[in-house]
Amino acid sequence: MRFMPANPSAYVAPTARVHPDAVIGARTRIGEFCVIEGDVVIGSNCMLEPYVYVKRWTTMGDSNEISAGTVLGTDPLDKLFTGERSYLSIGNGNKIREHYTISRGTQPESETRIGNDNYIMTSGHIAHNSVLGDNIVIASCALVAGYVEIEDQAFISGGVVIHQFSKIGRLAMVGGNTRVNSDLAPYFLYSDFNVAAKGLNLVGLRRAGLSREDVNSLKTAYRLLFRSGLKLDAALERIEAEANSAHTEHLIRFIRSSKRGIAREATAQPEPFAHDSES
Repeated sequence: MRFMPANPSAYVAPTARVHPDAVIGARTRIGEFCVIEGDVVIGSNCMLEPYVYVKRWTTMGDSNEISAGTVLGTDPLDKLFTGERSYLSIGNGNKIREHYTISRGTQPESETRIGNDNYIMTSGHIAHNSVLGDNIVIASCALVAGYVEIEDQAFISGGVVIHQFSKIGRLAMVGGNTRVNSDLAPYFLYSDFNVAAKGLNLVGLRRAGLSREDVNSLKTAYRLLFRSGLKLDAALERIEAEANSAHTEHLIRFIRSSKRGIAREATAQPEPFAHDSES
């Protein structure tokens, strides 16, 4: 089956170049001087400003807004990449602002995946094989390295650099110009050049609608993790016994699955807080 280059209700600017095998959804607008390669699917009600470049093997859902100078589906910035097919998958309702690049996966048939309703600001990069959830904010000039995972509702401030394979938990907030080189447990606030926990992300938790009881249970969990003097496994057992909730259960699962160790409060020894068997 051969697809039309654009749905009849879509608008393609006269100077845009859309490959005949690209699929453009209903009421989508393709701005001046955009380039859309083959093997691209763009959903309905999307808006691509001028000079957007969407490279092959990129799929985008509905109601996305892509600003000028952005390039989606770039070859991965990985010296091991040898040109095989891989993918970039973008969900619905995302805003990606000016001069941004997002790479597809490195390994054949692997993908970089962006969820729904994320707000990604200007002049940054999301690298190969990263996985982003929903309702995330990434501020300008932040850099997300390969294989990074960011859970729903996280907030990444300007100038943050995230080391490859790091994982950032739900509703975590990372302050500006922070270097993230360990896993960041959900619900907490982080800053400093060498990333350190700074308490709960109280503004984010309240905006997300967490109850006072949920916030109090997370406060107890934070105290047990970072200020009780307990070993990590013992702290997690105390959290299960004394502050059990759906959110602390998610926190415990995140920490127990961490492979890089979780960031802790700043001390004279800033190494990540690993499980007892690894410390």
